[in-house]
Amino acid sequence: MSETVDADLYTRTKALLEPGDIELAGCIVHTTLGGQEDLEMHELTVAINEVIADRAGKGEAYIEAGNDDANFSSNQFQGLTLDDEAFVWECQQLLRDGTFDLVFYYEANVDQEALAGDLVDLDGVDRVTQVP
Repeated sequence: MSETVDADLYTRTKALLEPGDIELAGCIVHTTLGGQEDLEMHELTVAINEVIADRAGKGEAYIEAGNDDANFSSNQFQGLTLDDEAFVWECQQLLRDGTFDLVFYYEANVDQEALAGDLVDLDGVDRVTQVP
């Protein structure tokens, strides 16, 4: 990935974390998955859901797809708790320079270093860029 595209994605991601109802942090999960590996990207998103829900102390979470809700676009997903459908994370799946980048936002109380360490160990992850 070129540094210009990476810097632009980081800047755009950081802008989306501006103050709102809850304080957010985020990360960009740079994958090794190519544009034809949709199934593997889905499986990776499910694995990331479990890691973020665990690190956030939210319990079990399910994934709501963007095409299930008119408020979201395709390739946009939310992790919600099973108990009360509370927000856990939101994600956009982007194809950049032939591989997928998954941009996740979650509550800022998550230990960013520990989360990044867990995520980088998942199959298909090249590296993780933390976005404060």
